[in-house]
Amino acid sequence: MQDFAGVFIGIVCYFAYLCTTVKFAKSYLEISWINEILFFAFFFGGKALIGAAGGNGTVWEIFPVLSWQMLFLGLVVLLFRGGAQKKVLIGSVLLAVTTMVENFSVSVFSALLLWWMHTVKQLPSPVLDGQSGSLAVCLGMVAVILAVSGMSKHGIAIFNNGTGKWQAMLSVPLLVLTAVIDVANWGAGNGILVRSGGNMGLYYDQMFGHAEFCVLTALSMFAAGFYVLGMNSIYLEQRKNSQYQSQIDAYRMLKEQYSQSERVRHDLKNHVLALHGLLEKREWEKMGCYLKNMESQAGLENGGEVTGNRVVDVLLHQKGKRAKGKGIDWECDVQMPKSCGIDEFDLCVLFGNILDNAVEACERQQDSMSHSTGAGEKQQFIRIQAKAVKKCFLLEVRNSTGMEDKRRAGVCAKNPKGHGIGLLNVRDVVEKYDGVMETEVLDGVFTVSVLVPLA
Repeated sequence: MQDFAGVFIGIVCYFAYLCTTVKFAKSYLEISWINEILFFAFFFGGKALIGAAGGNGTVWEIFPVLSWQMLFLGLVVLLFRGGAQKKVLIGSVLLAVTTMVENFSVSVFSALLLWWMHTVKQLPSPVLDGQSGSLAVCLGMVAVILAVSGMSKHGIAIFNNGTGKWQAMLSVPLLVLTAVIDVANWGAGNGILVRSGGNMGLYYDQMFGHAEFCVLTALSMFAAGFYVLGMNSIYLEQRKNSQYQSQIDAYRMLKEQYSQSERVRHDLKNHVLALHGLLEKREWEKMGCYLKNMESQAGLENGGEVTGNRVVDVLLHQKGKRAKGKGIDWECDVQMPKSCGIDEFDLCVLFGNILDNAVEACERQQDSMSHSTGAGEKQQFIRIQAKAVKKCFLLEVRNSTGMEDKRRAGVCAKNPKGHGIGLLNVRDVVEKYDGVMETEVLDGVFTVSVLVPLA
């Protein structure tokens, strides 16, 4: 009866673990409900077969552990949809977290159980039996579930936006660390890590071995976390720099357009005289060509919005043209105050990144809907409002999105669906002027609000 209860508790723990890992993977990958069922079925079936093979002593003891990990990684790669490198990376992260946290926790709980048996029950040489060993394993799985759940709340941008090369670079060290922990675990089970020489007694030999393994797994977790977070920080910094460079290029283009416009305005008197002469001679065709040439040189074809700021006018026109070309409903009500206090380059970064994110989110939603049965039922939209509110400049952009509802103040640097990296640059500008920024996803609408004090 106790064996049956232990098996049942183990199945419940692994089922909860699978639910947690699948939820984490679904934050970055896609999976159909059929494949999700297959994932559970193949996992439990494979786990049972590998356990039976290892229990019969027909294979080397370490092989079942490595086989289970290869099975798990293979199921993630085969049944989830997404880039191959991304799937391998997410599977590697889950394996590394599972292996390190489980082994660390099992060693800690085993040491505590041994201490309790030795101190409270006064057993001189306590040994964990099957029941107490299963309890330690179950507690270890609970710790893994909590660790994976905690990871789900703090996503990593490189999972969704990183290149295949970056993702492959991250996967290899994690898989190597996982294998090292497995080998060390096998060695600990065979007494290799015990160094007392038998002089301290069985109890202290076990405690010493568990302490060694706790230190090893703790250092491994620290190294893996430092490596992944460090690589992610490097990636984010590179993306921010590249986006700043694109904003610099756009700003230079705007300055060139302004320069052309100023030259045309400087010669406006001469142009009016020339046009008046063509009018008197009724040379309509030449007048049309002349006006078209003036329009091209002045960059007037890039106009459209009149906000009181030339940088914002051009950006709104360009982004609006792109949005309307994709069939996205575009509404704009922007009134720039005369003394905004925000540098034109910073305005370019502010409006450019927010509008790029909005357009890209709508485009992704269109792509997603085109592959579903309800395609075309909901039109994507972008709503832009900006004005002076008391002594502050308020900018609010709302756009349709396929993201799940999430209310949160501040900048969400995590978002894997596309609003994360660009908003880091926006945050830098907002903080530069002592402003505040908030994002919110509610009822299929992503809203970003920026409030900056006026100079």
